[in-house]
Amino acid sequence: MSDSHHRCGYVAIVGRPNVGKSTLLNHILGQKISITSSKPQTTRHRILGIKSTDHAQVIYVDTPGIHEQAKRAMNRYMNRVATASLQDVDLIIFVVEALRWTAEDKAVLEKLQQTKVPVILLVNKVDTISDKAQLLPFLQELTEKKRFTEIIPISATRQTNIARLEQMVEKLLPEQPPVFPADQMTDRSERFLAAEIVREKLMRRLGQELPYALTVEIEKFTPDDGGLTEISAIIWVERSSHKGIVIGKGGKQLKKVGEQARKDMELLFGTKVFLQLWVKVKEGWSDDDRALRSLGYGDEV
Repeated sequence: MSDSHHRCGYVAIVGRPNVGKSTLLNHILGQKISITSSKPQTTRHRILGIKSTDHAQVIYVDTPGIHEQAKRAMNRYMNRVATASLQDVDLIIFVVEALRWTAEDKAVLEKLQQTKVPVILLVNKVDTISDKAQLLPFLQELTEKKRFTEIIPISATRQTNIARLEQMVEKLLPEQPPVFPADQMTDRSERFLAAEIVREKLMRRLGQELPYALTVEIEKFTPDDGGLTEISAIIWVERSSHKGIVIGKGGKQLKKVGEQARKDMELLFGTKVFLQLWVKVKEGWSDDDRALRSLGYGDEV
């Protein structure tokens, strides 16, 4: 097929924290490149997810959730990343949760009012609504908030209406040749993905507060010719008391995190993985701009 009929463009996926943006992207790609958990602030970076077909290449931009109140340096950083991701895209997908409209959703909408590109509104988690009759008035309310190009009720986890969304996205992209090779799925390195996998397992296993006070840094990432990749990762926490929580009694918590992370890495990288995890303290890193930059938060803004 000639490039004149090939569509390609950038599509930002935005919304408040924890509405299912990363889950949506992973299902569209059929591959897990964005980590997920039930806790807000799971996504901290801008991640490209690239889907190539014979006639189109869609470059999805997964973004951190936009916070109404950003009191800490980490929250301000995530807001800057999400806002910057709205620049120079061809299309925006705004994700909200069915039957829930919050102050943070409103804050995201206010940012979108300034954009000139088409905006598709996705109403996610419709599978959780027992009485579907409640959905119609909610959708009607949303149509009055902005002139959206399309409003599509979806379930990211059950993949309801995902095919319809992808068809609409392709139609709205400009006709131009692909930007990335057809077999490339993300712009992120295996090293970055390894750190994210460890952080996901920590977020899923630990309590409500601690996940926001930890980050993961890859110290060593060494593939060898024998099909083994050696990975050494530091889990940074903010207080000495956090260190014991991450390690767990007799090291059980850390061991379980390592086992789960290693399995995901082997699946993603297609090699055997030898993974070592260390826990260290860096006081107050999440509210320190210089510490954030040293830990890899800053390249995208």
